Amino acid sequence: MNLNNLLQTGIFLFILILSVKPLGAYMARVFEGTSAVNRWFGAWECFVYRLCGIDPDEEMGWKTYAFAMLIFNAIGLLFVYFLQRFQNILPLNPLHLPAVSPDSAFNTAISFATNTNWQGYAGESTMSYLTQMLGLAVQNFVSAATGIAILVALIRGFVRREAKTIGNFWVDLVRSTLYILLPLSILLSVVLVSQGVVQTFSKSQVVELIQPVKDSDGNFMATQVLPLGPAASQIAIKQLGTNGGGFFNVNSSHPFENPTPFSNILEMLAILLIPGALCYTFGCMVKDKRQGWALLIAMLIIFVPCLLMCMQVEQAGNPVLEKLGVDQTAGALHSGGNMEGKESRFGIASSVIWACATTAASNGSVNSMHDSYLPLGGLILMWLIQLGEVVFGGVGSGLYGMIAFVILAVFIAGLMVGRTPEYLGKKIEAYEMKMATIVILIPPIVVLLGTAIAVVYPIAKTSILNPGAHGFSEVLYAFSSAGNNNGSAFAGLNANTPFYNIALGVAMFFARYWLAIPILAIAGSLAKKKIIPESAGTLPTHTPLFVCFLVAIVLIVGALTFSPALALGPIVEHLMIAVH
Repeated sequence: MNLNNLLQTGIFLFILILSVKPLGAYMARVFEGTSAVNRWFGAWECFVYRLCGIDPDEEMGWKTYAFAMLIFNAIGLLFVYFLQRFQNILPLNPLHLPAVSPDSAFNTAISFATNTNWQGYAGESTMSYLTQMLGLAVQNFVSAATGIAILVALIRGFVRREAKTIGNFWVDLVRSTLYILLPLSILLSVVLVSQGVVQTFSKSQVVELIQPVKDSDGNFMATQVLPLGPAASQIAIKQLGTNGGGFFNVNSSHPFENPTPFSNILEMLAILLIPGALCYTFGCMVKDKRQGWALLIAMLIIFVPCLLMCMQVEQAGNPVLEKLGVDQTAGALHSGGNMEGKESRFGIASSVIWACATTAASNGSVNSMHDSYLPLGGLILMWLIQLGEVVFGGVGSGLYGMIAFVILAVFIAGLMVGRTPEYLGKKIEAYEMKMATIVILIPPIVVLLGTAIAVVYPIAKTSILNPGAHGFSEVLYAFSSAGNNNGSAFAGLNANTPFYNIALGVAMFFARYWLAIPILAIAGSLAKKKIIPESAGTLPTHTPLFVCFLVAIVLIVGALTFSPALALGPIVEHLMIAVH
């Protein structure tokens, strides 16, 4: 760890926290219908409702809300699947790319519908411009908007009393897209274009190399193909919507996706911007801003130490190389440390900040290769995912996942003091606990069961390119990423096979919708209840004591669930390197 690393980390966190209040307050006004923007763009909102035959004044119970969400997502999933299957006969395919295989199209359709954006393919050589724009970029918007809508419905469950409805899914979806995701994406994409991110319908360009090089077969190459396309518009929403799916195969380490230090910090901030601000939105909408700050502080208490530990591990360098006499000390000409898989233009600090942000926030985009991180560095990234993507997490989904842990925490605290647990004036009873338990347990079940099958199934084992502990880590990371809707990968695993495309697709499906439905069930149950006046025996849920208790619950659940699996992968690999 050096001053440069600390300075970059401090600036990043300072700007992020500074942005939370204004954006969070704005989003609260949007969903409460009190923002001036609602009046400015109200005509567009009404036009969408008329076009789609939506009655914005019609309220929904939680089952109707869930049904509308599932139907909408199913239609989007099928649309993206068939768009890939027929892209070879559709326009905006200047490279004449063939149709995507059925298993890969299945995986990608589920991936983008569930806000996971796992990619088992190389974008520039697999997807046409039409598929990228009309399929993947559109799903980047609506899948993120779906997560925000579910969170808003849950907030209404706490706010309303003796009500049978939790809002209107279509209204929440439209407002999330029209007032939040679309304006921010337009602004960011324009800035990214100014930095050199490509945005064009031109086909790939062939350029002459300054110095010919040899390919893997020993033949000299004098030219290089530069892939192009409408990338900037997709890059903006992939970061802001915690989607993460890259236009190019190497994602945000590609200079056409992330060309400058300024674009790098903007994209990093965009990853955590909306998830962090939604904490303040929560506080505004429940009329107690302290609750929102408490949740944000709990997230930061987990995130910041993980970030600093990962940075320390990577800055210390590879002990094997150290024994060989390789200089890994930071200096004026290089950042030092473990630079394998990292861009020299970003160095250790920017690479690690991005890696921790993308794994904490269910984003999945990368500007360095996580597979090349040292075992303990990779462990931290994997563990941030395995905590259930509640440390920031996806837009909306991260916060409602954290609220499930809050329900568990107040229930345990209530048992400890012999009182009926309550949160924000609503009693937490058996039904809420059952639903919250489902939300907390489904991801670990999906991850561990999928990993267990993959490491014993003969066909799946052929995809492991690195035998031993690291190969196991690659499989565990893949299912952790899919089972928590993250989307990043330890790229040493060949996941573009029928087994992994289907298995990971199923994992992504269950990890998204088997959590969303119980959350909406909690919202419906809470909305029917009366608000209990605060008394001397009420457990305050905004105090440092409760924040620490909540953090402990999240960490204990994560540690107890995944420690055995992590011991077989990154921990064993670290010990092997240490005694090398």
